[in-house]
Amino acid sequence: MNKFFISHKNPILAVLLIILIGGVYAFSQLKTGLFPEITFPKIKIIADAELQPVDKMVVTVTRPLENAVKQVPDLQLVRSTTSRGSCELSAFMNPGADIDLSQQRIESQIAKISASLPAGVNISVEKMNPSILPISGYSLESHNYSSAELKKIATYTVKPFLSQVDGVSEIRVIGGKSKEYWLELDVQKMQTLGIAPDQISNALSQTNFIKSNGYLADHNYLYLSVTDATIKNKSDLENLVLSRKGNRIIKVMDVAKVNIQESVEYTRINANGKDGILIAVIKQPNANLVDLSNEMFTKVEQLKHILPAGVSIKPYYVQADFVNESVKSVRDSLLIGLALAILVAIIFLRSFKASITILITIPVTFCLTIIVLYFIGYSLNIMTLGAIAAAIGLIIDDAIVVVEQIHRTHEEHPEELTMRLLSKAVSYLFPAMLGSSISTIVIFVPFVLMTGVAGSYFQVMTNTMIITLVCSFFVTWIGLPVIYLLLTRKGGSHAATGKKVVVHEVKSQNWVRYFIQRPYISIIFMLGLIASIVLVFPRLETGFLPGMDEGSIVLDYASPPGTSLEETDRMLREVEKEIVKIPDVQAYSRRTGTQMGFFITEPNTGDYLIQLKHNRTKSTEEVISEIRMHIENTQPALVIDFGQVIGDMLGDLMSSTQPIEVKIFGNDQEKLQVLSKKVADLVSHVGGTADVFDGIVRSGPTVNIQPNFTMLAQYGVSPVSFQSQLQTAMQGTLIGDLYDKQQLSPIRMVYPGSRTFSVADINKLKIFLPDGTAVPIQQMARVDLKAGIAEVARENLQTIGVVTARLDNRDLGSVMKDLQKAVNANVNLPSGYHIEYGGAYKEQQQSFSELLTILIASSLLVSSVILFLFKDFKIAFLILLISVLGISGSYLALFLTHTPLNVGSYTGLIMIVGIIGENAIFTFLQFKESLAKQSVDDAITFAVSTRLRPKLMTAIGAIIALMPLALGIGAGAQLHQPLAIAVIGGFIVAMPLLLIALPSLIRGIYK
Repeated sequence: MNKFFISHKNPILAVLLIILIGGVYAFSQLKTGLFPEITFPKIKIIADAELQPVDKMVVTVTRPLENAVKQVPDLQLVRSTTSRGSCELSAFMNPGADIDLSQQRIESQIAKISASLPAGVNISVEKMNPSILPISGYSLESHNYSSAELKKIATYTVKPFLSQVDGVSEIRVIGGKSKEYWLELDVQKMQTLGIAPDQISNALSQTNFIKSNGYLADHNYLYLSVTDATIKNKSDLENLVLSRKGNRIIKVMDVAKVNIQESVEYTRINANGKDGILIAVIKQPNANLVDLSNEMFTKVEQLKHILPAGVSIKPYYVQADFVNESVKSVRDSLLIGLALAILVAIIFLRSFKASITILITIPVTFCLTIIVLYFIGYSLNIMTLGAIAAAIGLIIDDAIVVVEQIHRTHEEHPEELTMRLLSKAVSYLFPAMLGSSISTIVIFVPFVLMTGVAGSYFQVMTNTMIITLVCSFFVTWIGLPVIYLLLTRKGGSHAATGKKVVVHEVKSQNWVRYFIQRPYISIIFMLGLIASIVLVFPRLETGFLPGMDEGSIVLDYASPPGTSLEETDRMLREVEKEIVKIPDVQAYSRRTGTQMGFFITEPNTGDYLIQLKHNRTKSTEEVISEIRMHIENTQPALVIDFGQVIGDMLGDLMSSTQPIEVKIFGNDQEKLQVLSKKVADLVSHVGGTADVFDGIVRSGPTVNIQPNFTMLAQYGVSPVSFQSQLQTAMQGTLIGDLYDKQQLSPIRMVYPGSRTFSVADINKLKIFLPDGTAVPIQQMARVDLKAGIAEVARENLQTIGVVTARLDNRDLGSVMKDLQKAVNANVNLPSGYHIEYGGAYKEQQQSFSELLTILIASSLLVSSVILFLFKDFKIAFLILLISVLGISGSYLALFLTHTPLNVGSYTGLIMIVGIIGENAIFTFLQFKESLAKQSVDDAITFAVSTRLRPKLMTAIGAIIALMPLALGIGAGAQLHQPLAIAVIGGFIVAMPLLLIALPSLIRGIYK
């Protein structure tokens, strides 16, 4: 090792240069995203059964599907929501389960029972990951084109054109109306000619086809013979032959009027106050979000030149803007922190060469880290960048320790050549470097125990930290001495350059002797820290995942059950008048009767996506409060729920988008509704809650038409024909398609006035008999009006009531504490009923339990490393005690800054244990070295005096490096703010622990 750095100087320099070049290349190739691409252990199943009643849906569709899904291996939990005509199941798998295999197993189980499900049930199965939501959205608007023409442009021009962009999974067209050919039946003519509706649909089905007759060989040519009986235009449809009455041929035009109409839709799309079409861009799971968005922007600019005159396309949401801003804020925090930390090194070392060495070493470490991330398939996101930013203190620590030791050795032996000093300094430090590096690396190993959403994301973060620290160790150990050697002039000593040799001895810090001779001061200090942990911990605010100000708002709404689409639209237009008055709002889009994501949606529900300005004067939460107040004052009938796009996405990938969720388990639906209303009332009176919802979602009223089967049989009308005629009168019946200019246009058979058909008109309706005559419906059926039935929610095959709420300027832990107290005091549950708390609170409790286990495991691993290094149980326990007491500083910092204890700050607590343990190793190593030549007190004083400068440099450098993250400037930095605050607080308390308490305790053992 003595001549290693000299003999291998050029090869090592070449490797360092390759690392720098490779790091720059890998950085340019890394995918960029907001979060790591992770498939969550959740699979959603949606079944659509043609508007069947809720009670029938539960029995015929929901329960069979639940029982089928329940048989799938690795299933943890199954939840379902059943509404009129549809049900939504969420299957939560065990952590670590192969989600693709689980999806195949679920589809296989559903296929087994498909024959027993009602006819016409359509089932969709999707695994949940962030890629199911749009990454950008555009509105297509025009004053010159109808809704049907605009949708045609979107479907046949915009969609194919934008689909050419690499990485696009789907271009989703939302809204608009389709072109349809309507056969408006003339009831009088039909009765006169004896034509029933069934004859028209049968005639079309038997005519509108194209089939091959086979091949025909003639004169050396092979011809394909086809019979083309398709309807190609309006004229063909009008001349379609229905029957022959004597010598008269009856055609469609004889009994119906053919019109081209827009389809009847129960959705409404609005962009910035104008009806239009929304174009949603869905990316492939492994596509680079930022690159895709840049290419999409270019493609949209090209699209504008080929769109018809009078049609415009405008963006209303671009996730990449937030991603770029978030990644930039973390990157800027990292670079600013690094620059400030190097400045600290320059001030302390007062050596240009030593400072330049650190300045070069750290970029090499970063480049090596980027190369490793590239090869293991990680992307550049706020978790990986945040990990590097959070680990920057430890990276600087490694570099400072080695440079300071080389610099100190130079000061103590100025006459010796740098080449010799390098080997001496590195050889002396290597055992402590290895032990300290391992002690900081092992604290992140137990994070593999973490599960759920937090585990998925924070494991990526801790893995990145491990990679960064391992890279830092190798670069510091092998690369840094060579860089230092490269910056050294030939000769390498003051003597060789002719300068006067001045020996810089370590200055003895007499204050150390003062403290170690009065151990009661350290004991009182440590007892004070223990007391602070006991007193502060219960008073800490608690949360789950750190929050971010995304600058975008998701507003879910629901008008009263049964409200018509027109009335819901009128109410929402009043809401939009208030939204546009808010100066911080840049753009918005609205969906009614449909939603972003994979959900079942009633016509009276929908959502807004509101984009705020970048240079806004208020935070997103403040804007939400303002909009909420306006809506509650102007449209109190609307049920509203606010969130942010990414936060809602993470919530939906978990069990609930709302952080507060109270689940009441029971068997009686009516009792559950009563209890849900009572619990919701209690929740609304708990301070810090907003958007409280009792979970009772009623469908609109139902017109129940009960046929008299005896009378139907007497008249010769089948129940299917009876229902078909009712549908024709009300909504129209699709009886075929017309091939119209490379698109299929539906053919709908309707009665005149179907768009204005009312409940009273049902009793005036006449039903056609097979011979073409018609009789009043009263002779065949009874018509009743029924109130809407509430949706049915179930969990693990048991019916539940679910009460949800969001937080309003208060932390999750204190709200849940007050809520549980109120529920326990005021809710008396019947026998067989019980309450559970879900949402973010359940995830928080699970994560905190796992993090406590990780903290204990990390502490034991650190003590094991120390035990292997020094082979002394007392010393291992001593350093572990000092390390754990550093948590008190983190608690105090969180308490004083009103920062919640969440997954991020908890990770900071675990980090501080390893950081203090690492620094304690160097102090004790120095003490053991000195003890052979000096007394205990002198050895301790010398050890602390020697390590004082690197400790101060490390602490101040790390604190300053983390300060930009701790200030939370930018959305990405906000995610890591709790972690940075916890680590800074731990560093501040670590100084007296390492400089005063540890020496006093060491003296107590060795005296």
